[in-house]
Amino acid sequence: MASLINTEIKPFKATAYHNGKFVPVSSDDLKGKWSVVFFYPADFTFVCPTELGDLADYYAELQKIGVEVYSVSTDTHFTHKAWHDASDTIKKIQFPMVGDPTGTISRNFEVLIEEEGLALRGTFVINPEGQIKVAEIHDLGIGRSAKELVRKIQAAQYVATHDGEVCPAAWTPGAETLAPSLDLVGKI
Repeated sequence: MASLINTEIKPFKATAYHNGKFVPVSSDDLKGKWSVVFFYPADFTFVCPTELGDLADYYAELQKIGVEVYSVSTDTHFTHKAWHDASDTIKKIQFPMVGDPTGTISRNFEVLIEEEGLALRGTFVINPEGQIKVAEIHDLGIGRSAKELVRKIQAAQYVATHDGEVCPAAWTPGAETLAPSLDLVGKI
């Protein structure tokens, strides 16, 4: 399997449920700003609402650092609306909930389970140029952490604006970074 890191996102068009409306969303919407595409298997399930609720709790923080979030499942935008209306957890969501009933977007990001028509739990951080900078894929039973996602985005943004510096493990804003050089080899 080839890595998607540093590849440009593939074109797509879809419909999302967002702020009480059905709205068009395309790959072009992900360019010009930092974006997260957050795949999950299906609406009206068990782990999915815990993840989406966690992400909704961090959405304001993500917005402050210039990031838009797009959740995606192979359900339709109609199903997203029904879930939003039925679940107190999902009612917290303020980001677009993208429908991918054809599996096109899920295939583009290599998370579609073809035999089941569901997406794996995939998280992708995309820079303003439309390139994938973080790709994380989980099996269906393993939930993700929005807090850790925020940290990864902050590290990606830092590296993008500080040429020659890298962020070590568990780096957080304000912590020391590294400047890779021959002098560091074997000394960390």
